[in-house]
Amino acid sequence: MYQFSYAEIQADTIADARDRERQLLVRSIELLGDARAAGPRSRQAVEAALFMHRIWTSFVSDLQAPENSTPKDLRDHLIAVGSWLLAEAETLRLGRSADINGLIDVSTTVLDGLE
Repeated sequence: MYQFSYAEIQADTIADARDRERQLLVRSIELLGDARAAGPRSRQAVEAALFMHRIWTSFVSDLQAPENSTPKDLRDHLIAVGSWLLAEAETLRLGRSADINGLIDVSTTVLDGLE
């Protein structure tokens, strides 16, 4: 019988979590690309904004949790970025903004940081 060390299990869990975060960000960027093609007042733009809202609400909540082990400076920066993305996604959803490219650029930068 093979037993895993706690460190191995914890490392796998963190790696799995990062992989899920990457997958969500990739999907969000894909939806934003669809929104850009369809236009900022399209159903695709609303769907992309709602998806972004769901994932970034979860990300920010996780970053704010006391047990989150992300270094404080990085955590604070990601919370600020997430807050901006949430606000911009809401203005897109409400039809008050057409800045889909900015959302894609910032989301891509965050994704690149997870690599």
